[in-house]
Amino acid sequence: MNNTGHDKVLLAHGGGGLLSDQLIRQHILPRFRNNTLAELADAATLNLDSKALCFTTDSYVVKPLFFTGGDIGKLAVCGTINDLAVSGARPAAVSLAMIIEEGFDFESLDKILDSIAETAAQNNVSIVTGDTKTVEAGAADQIFINTSGIGVRLEGVELGFDKIAVGDKVIINGSIGDHGMTIVSLRQDIGFKSQLKSDCAPLADLTCKLLTETKGIKFMRDPTRGGLAATLNEITKQTGFGIVINESDISVNPSVRAAADMLGFDVLNIANEGKFVAIVSPDIAQTCVDICKEHPLGKQSAIIGEVVETKDVPVVEMTTAIGGRRIVQMPYGRELPRIC
Repeated sequence: MNNTGHDKVLLAHGGGGLLSDQLIRQHILPRFRNNTLAELADAATLNLDSKALCFTTDSYVVKPLFFTGGDIGKLAVCGTINDLAVSGARPAAVSLAMIIEEGFDFESLDKILDSIAETAAQNNVSIVTGDTKTVEAGAADQIFINTSGIGVRLEGVELGFDKIAVGDKVIINGSIGDHGMTIVSLRQDIGFKSQLKSDCAPLADLTCKLLTETKGIKFMRDPTRGGLAATLNEITKQTGFGIVINESDISVNPSVRAAADMLGFDVLNIANEGKFVAIVSPDIAQTCVDICKEHPLGKQSAIIGEVVETKDVPVVEMTTAIGGRRIVQMPYGRELPRIC
């Protein structure tokens, strides 16, 4: 039993009355306390000294809620931070909206809220507004989270598909597939056991360092759902250029490789939550890798490919470890459900 008098969430906690007030004041506000949130207004007023803001929103429905390397709370904050980071922005403020199923225990809710608070504080991001709704048991699979974020775009930074040119290099800041294979390994219907850990991590510190210390970064994207394959295929579709990547240059942790091979997954299609792909001018590519390697989230950074001219339909091709070539296709649908 906690200080609300209940150990589980009730439908009444979303009813706008006394129990709603207790949920907000006893579980939420103490973890994210700041002057903006304390006003409990219908909209947060932010004083941001910039004319260039980036705004993003995303929803998180991961199953299981807790996994090696993170949980739905950390994932929600990191995912929002990372969407702003790869847009060339320094994250400033995040909103938090939760849909909670009746019967969800407060112990788990508090663990998730603590994780959100810790991750936000570590990245100098404030939770400034939010909303909480409750639904009947069975209607939401415990808890769904929506976050939106605002960031201040770094001065002089302009990223976009239109900046990409033939000869540009493709960089990634580390191994792929860690998050997706960690989630699938924990599914009860699969029961795969291995030393897997999600790469869930906030990228803004690294991307801001990279963008402020170099000139010539054309485009950035975090390869989440659909993995590296989806991100690279989106680039070819939007630019009309092809991309050639080298399998031997793409880092995959051995346990992830083994799990993917055993379960029949293409690791290029598996989601990541602490990685970014950058398209950069060839003359600064190695400098970018060197900067990334000085950061904890970039130790395995590498140049993995190049943007190329194409006469036909633009495709992503991979030079395999044995010297052959194969086309890397856009994933058809959801290879792994409920991964983020």
